[in-house]
Amino acid sequence: MAAQNEEGDPAYSLRQIVKRFPGVVANDHVNFDVRKGEIHALLGENGAGKSTLMQILYGQYGRDSGDILVDGQVCALDSTRDAIRLGIGMIHQEFMLVRRFSVVENVIMGIGDDKRWTVDLKKAADRLRELSLQHGLHVEPDDIVEQLPIGVQQRVEILKLLYRNARLLILDEPTAVLTPQETAGLFVVLRHLASMGHSIVIVTHKLHEIMEISDRVTIMRDGRVVGAVKTALSCKDELARLMVGRDVSLRAEKAPRQPGKPLLQLEGLSALDARGARALNAVALTVHEGEILGVAGVDGNGQSELAGAIMNLASITGGRVLFDGEDVTRLSPAAHHELGLAYVPADRRHVGSLGELPIHRNAILGRHRQFASACGLMEEPKIGQFADALIERFGIRPKRPDYLAGRLSGGNLQKLILGREVMRDPRAIVIEQPTRGLDVGAIEVVWRELIAQRDAGKAILLISAELEEIFNLADRIAVIYEGRIMGIVKTSEATIEQIGLMMAGEAHPANSGAPQ
Repeated sequence: MAAQNEEGDPAYSLRQIVKRFPGVVANDHVNFDVRKGEIHALLGENGAGKSTLMQILYGQYGRDSGDILVDGQVCALDSTRDAIRLGIGMIHQEFMLVRRFSVVENVIMGIGDDKRWTVDLKKAADRLRELSLQHGLHVEPDDIVEQLPIGVQQRVEILKLLYRNARLLILDEPTAVLTPQETAGLFVVLRHLASMGHSIVIVTHKLHEIMEISDRVTIMRDGRVVGAVKTALSCKDELARLMVGRDVSLRAEKAPRQPGKPLLQLEGLSALDARGARALNAVALTVHEGEILGVAGVDGNGQSELAGAIMNLASITGGRVLFDGEDVTRLSPAAHHELGLAYVPADRRHVGSLGELPIHRNAILGRHRQFASACGLMEEPKIGQFADALIERFGIRPKRPDYLAGRLSGGNLQKLILGREVMRDPRAIVIEQPTRGLDVGAIEVVWRELIAQRDAGKAILLISAELEEIFNLADRIAVIYEGRIMGIVKTSEATIEQIGLMMAGEAHPANSGAPQ
C-alpha cells in the first residue's frame, strides 16, 4: 500500500452531492474525500453511483446540489476545464487516445499557446521524457499509440494528466484490460505517485486489488455511502458484505459432473482479424454437453475472432464448425440461434444490445415472432411479463422494463444480455468476457447462472481473460496464444504457473485434457 497521510486534511472533498437522472437518484447526499499522498479506492456494485460521483468531480456531469472543496475551500467546478485547472484528472476505462497519433501528439492535444494556438512538439517531447523518467513510466514520446501494448497506452493516459500538472488522478476500472504483469507495473507507478504527494482514486470492483493497493476504501450502495474503512483493518469478505448488503460467496460451488456427448466442435478453424491479418490458426476444440470449456489467454491473441468465427461473424479462411454433428460454419447468427447456439459477445453496448431501445425490447431481440400476434402486432403484455421475469431472475437494476438499455451500468447490461440468451433455453452458449468490469454481486449472479446451465446439460464455451474466473468455472482449460491452442488441460490438474507458461507461448506437452 502507499504511504498514507492518515492525519492530514483532505486535499479534495465532495460534500452532500446529489445527482438525479430521470427516474433515478444516482448520488444521494454523498460525502467523499481523498488526502494528499493516499490511494483511495471507491467500491460499489454496478449502478451504485461511484462512476457518476467521479464524473462530477471531474466536471463531466453537473450536480443538482452539494459542494466541491479543494484544500478546504469551496470551488466552482462545472466543466472538465475547471477540473484540470484545479489539478484534477481522470483516466476512463476506455482510453481517450487517438490511435494513429504519437504519444506526444496525444498528450498535448487540446493544449495550445493562448496567442498562437501552437505547441512546440520538441519541447513537449523533452518534458514528457523527463516526466516518464521521473515516474518510471518508460514511455517514448515519438511512439505511435496503436503500436503500443494496452498497459503502455494506460501510461500515456497517466502522462497526459501529469503533463497538465494533475494533483489528483482518478482511474476508472484501471486494470480491466491489463494482464497480471501490466497490473503489477501499474501498481508500482501508483505507489510512486502517491509517495510523491499525488492523490489517487481508483474506482474498481476487484477486491483483491483493493486489498493490495489502497490505503482507504469508501463503499457505495444505491447512490449512498454505506461505509469508509482503512484497508489494513478490513478484509475482502467485509468489503463484499458492505457493497451488496449481504454475505457474498467469492468462490463458485461446482459439483463434479460427467460430461455428455460432443456438441460444439471446431475442426482446424482459421480466420482473419478486421485488418486482414491471420488471427486464428487451425484451432481444434470440442465442447461437450454438461461441460464448461474455458479459453484462457492474454487479450488480443485471437479470442474475439474465435467467438466471431463460431458465429460466422469473422472472415473464416479454413476449417469447420460442427454443432451436434452438423456443419454450421456458414450459417447466419439467426440460424445458429434457431439450432440452439446462443452467443454473449464481449462488446455489450455495440454488439450485444441496442442502447436506444428499452430493456423490454432488448429482452426479445431476435425473438420478435414469439411475441407477436397472428396479425403481426407485438403483444405488449406478454413482452412486459417476460421482461419482468428476466429482470427479477437476474437482478437487473433499475427494475423498470421501459428504462433505456444504453443507460444501464455495465453489470446490469451484461445481466440483461446473458438473461436474454439463457431464457432462450439454448443447447450451447458461447460467452466472451462474462464478468469484465462487474462487481462481486453481479459476478456471483453470472457465475451461478453459468454453472446452473452446465448442470442442466448445456455446453458452454467460456472465453475469459480472468484466470480466477476460468479456474472457478471451467471443467477444462484451453489456452490460446497468437491464434493457436497451446494446450488443453483438466482444471483439477492445472496450476496457475502451467497456464501462465502456455499464455506466454509455451506449448503443453500432453495437449489433451480429455475428454474428446
